[in-house]
Amino acid sequence: MPDLEVSVAGRCVMVRDGGDPDGVPVVHLHGTPGSRVEADPGAAVGARTGVRVIGFDRPGYGRSDPAPTTLRLVAHDVEAIADRLGLSEVAVLGWSGGGPFALAAAAVLGDRVTRVGVSGGLAPVQQMPRALDALDDNDRRALSFLPADPVRAAEQFRTGNAELLDAMMSVREDPDAPWIDWMWGTSDPEVVADADARRALLVSFREALRQGTMAIAWDNVAFVGPWGIRLEDVGCPVHLWYGDRDQMAPPANGEWLAAHLPDAELVLLEGEGHLVPLRHWAEMLHALTRPR
Repeated sequence: MPDLEVSVAGRCVMVRDGGDPDGVPVVHLHGTPGSRVEADPGAAVGARTGVRVIGFDRPGYGRSDPAPTTLRLVAHDVEAIADRLGLSEVAVLGWSGGGPFALAAAAVLGDRVTRVGVSGGLAPVQQMPRALDALDDNDRRALSFLPADPVRAAEQFRTGNAELLDAMMSVREDPDAPWIDWMWGTSDPEVVADADARRALLVSFREALRQGTMAIAWDNVAFVGPWGIRLEDVGCPVHLWYGDRDQMAPPANGEWLAAHLPDAELVLLEGEGHLVPLRHWAEMLHALTRPR
């Protein structure tokens, strides 16, 4: 699948254009951490089903230039990618940390986004009841710097989570990927037992962390802090997929989003966890590309 560079306000955004080149376009927003190659399994499905699947690296991930990440900045990256590819309309799909960015794309870009998909994404921490109570002391300290000093907030997110982030860096080249079992062995045992799924996770994480871990900290500033968008501005249909065993983004997030978005459909998947797309790419792409 071809990679191409898109210039946005002097920044390089690295894009992977896959699936059926003549198919209905879906822009994929990767997790935290993640990269453009996270969409590769979906692109393989799209090539068979008439869907064009476009992934890209958010700032500081993979081969995209770093930048102070916000939901709106990434929404305009989606706009620039669509412009470069000559696409008047796109659907967007956000997995995990990509979920808030997918919703932002629809809120900011209006009619250019036809449908939104969110799998295992967080609801706005500032608005969802008791979400702030679940944060640890470091995350609360990081949030205390917002909105006045996002740079300091990002540094606090990184330094306060240094042990976890260093562990991610230390295992990024490990072909046995023991961290996969540590993170998802309980919630997604069937998925992590699949060799192809494990390989897809390893490849995406390895590319995601090419420049280090600062992009993860900036993602946290963007979606743990105030979102800076209004959910009521998401005018297109939104499809929400959550596993009932998801420990990273429990289904309560999907329930809250379904209750606060103008047009949303929530699917709760019994016996599944956080890695829903790796088992459901076909269904998700079908939902996002069917006629209104």
